Amino acid sequence: MKLGPHLHRIGNDIVAAYLVDTDEGVSVIDAGLAGHWRDLLDELGVMGRSLDDVRGVVLTHGDTDHIGFAERLRRDHGVPVFVHAADADRARGGEKPKTPMGPKRVGPMVTFAAYALRKRGWRTEYLTEVTAVADGEVLALPGSPRVIAMPGHSPGSIAVHVPVADAVFVGDALTTRHVLTGRTGVQPAPFTDDPSQALESLARLAGVDASWVLPGHGAPWRGDLTAVPAKVRQAAD
Repeated sequence: MKLGPHLHRIGNDIVAAYLVDTDEGVSVIDAGLAGHWRDLLDELGVMGRSLDDVRGVVLTHGDTDHIGFAERLRRDHGVPVFVHAADADRARGGEKPKTPMGPKRVGPMVTFAAYALRKRGWRTEYLTEVTAVADGEVLALPGSPRVIAMPGHSPGSIAVHVPVADAVFVGDALTTRHVLTGRTGVQPAPFTDDPSQALESLARLAGVDASWVLPGHGAPWRGDLTAVPAKVRQAAD
């Protein structure tokens, strides 16, 4: 799905990943689930691109529903995968703390599980090699993605600001569709390691010059980024 001149989304409001398209090639932001590989190929075709045009994958964090096809791109096509140093072990299959599920509804949970099954979420392939990044780093990839540390959902959660796409990719720093309740709108994401820290990290979005806020789950959101922390805190109450 084309969102803008340099911006495409694959997947849907349940699980999404993004492509940044520039003259220098394509940057992939998050890698969804393993079965999103076909979606990637289809969207590249629509863009007039191929796997040879992909220059790198930037992961907003190391959870399984964000690393889906990243190792396949790295291993089979030599595409480097970037992740914050604090989440490098998680992306390689390291231990993840158990978090409370919080509120839930049967229907949305079944929908999420069925979609994950259809997209081969059970066939997660962890990374064997990653390139660690740090807060403030600007990557030498199409769109010059800038790393913004957003610890809370995981220790190495990041947002990725890409000015040419007028977008900031937030992973699970927030969500606009809660996968366990089906509730829509800007709100905290479930399965968060440290909810208080995640809320505090949202203040780091206030100075970002972007119109699009693009989560890993839920519809793209457009609006004033300075309002985002208050909206998420209100939804958390």
